[in-house]
Amino acid sequence: MQFRSTQSQDPLVSFKDVVLRCLPPDGGLYVPAQTVDMRQFFLHMDAKTTYPELVATMAPTLLQGELNPFSANRVVESAFDFEPELKKLNDKISLLTLYHGPTGVFKDFGIAFLAAVLEEFLKNSGPAMILSASRGNMGVSLAHAFRGRKGITAVILYPSGPIRGLDSSTFVTNGGNIIPIQITGTFDDCQRLIVEAINDRPFAERYGVTSANALNLGRLLPQCFYYFYAFVKLKDTLQGDLVFSVPCGNFGNLIAGLYAWKFGMPVNGYLAAMNVNDAFGDFIRGRQFVPRPVVPTNSPSLDVSFPSNYDRLAAFYDESPAVMRNMVYPASIGDERTFITINKVYREYGILLDPHSAVAFAAAEDLAATQEFAGQVHTVILATGHPAKKAALVSRAVGRDIEIPPRLAQLQRHVDPVAIIKPELEALEGAIASCF
Repeated sequence: MQFRSTQSQDPLVSFKDVVLRCLPPDGGLYVPAQTVDMRQFFLHMDAKTTYPELVATMAPTLLQGELNPFSANRVVESAFDFEPELKKLNDKISLLTLYHGPTGVFKDFGIAFLAAVLEEFLKNSGPAMILSASRGNMGVSLAHAFRGRKGITAVILYPSGPIRGLDSSTFVTNGGNIIPIQITGTFDDCQRLIVEAINDRPFAERYGVTSANALNLGRLLPQCFYYFYAFVKLKDTLQGDLVFSVPCGNFGNLIAGLYAWKFGMPVNGYLAAMNVNDAFGDFIRGRQFVPRPVVPTNSPSLDVSFPSNYDRLAAFYDESPAVMRNMVYPASIGDERTFITINKVYREYGILLDPHSAVAFAAAEDLAATQEFAGQVHTVILATGHPAKKAALVSRAVGRDIEIPPRLAQLQRHVDPVAIIKPELEALEGAIASCF
């Protein structure tokens, strides 16, 4: 498969180039330029297929010419000691839990694949530096995925505030390959600095800079695999239409689902489940996208005004406007409904949901209640975060304390960065240089 910028049809580049460059020079984002038909694989996979088996089998075809069966197996064995779990609650609803990785969020899947495939690509070339921004526990996911990777240094930029969960023994200053740096500014300052560094070609080429943020399609594209996984687990018992309900903040998960459809997965629709910020509701309905001020909610990962994947979603609309109008359904769920849904799902199924997953669950309930879909749709709800990530809120909703797994409890451990700098490229380069 080859890839292009959202700003132009040429030039086409390889997946390796996408992973190593991260951003095209014209200011756009990389998207697939071709469609790969993956339908042959759905005939031979079923509920017994494991996630590593699925990825190792499909990746050589999806990334033909860049991974062969042997290298794909190496990548998968290196990336995944965890996998999703599909829970079929009844004939109408299944839950795809994506929080079994080291930090309890869906991002662990894409980051783990990116880290392993980048190490594979660098075997016969020079070193690379991963430059990524983090808030919350994403930095831990990055550090976990990239620690000890040959030829790779991971620089993690944090905004002002506490840094938690990192293992200082993995830092470059202690012989490892991780460099956490704090910026005296906001998360937006971190992201701006990353784009600046990637677009400064002398800087980028000097260090082999790329990124593991959602800007990098090498992290987003592998998220297709857990959509494929859900389908093969359900396909033998599926009756009626198949819909995925996806919590949407920056819309990377929805884009990955749309790519899965484009690559041949039989699916009838996607619910873009948003909170009251409803970033793309008007756009999905065919109106002009107008960013609005963010309203803080109990589902903070969905509190987004201008999603970073806007260009990718807009490109998909430009290519297939009729498909988008008839396949993607926007939904907006408020805090009170989210709280009620956490309680309801626990009472009815004995399952705990974090607030982001509860937004998707409530949106699925609303869809099933409509006349158009009543009684003829099976919805797979993406549970994108472990309920212990929002233990206080979930505890209040269900009326009992929430057990926090040891791996997630460790994420609260405070750690100091190796440097604190102004959000300036010169300061960043100085901090990086001082570590070697």
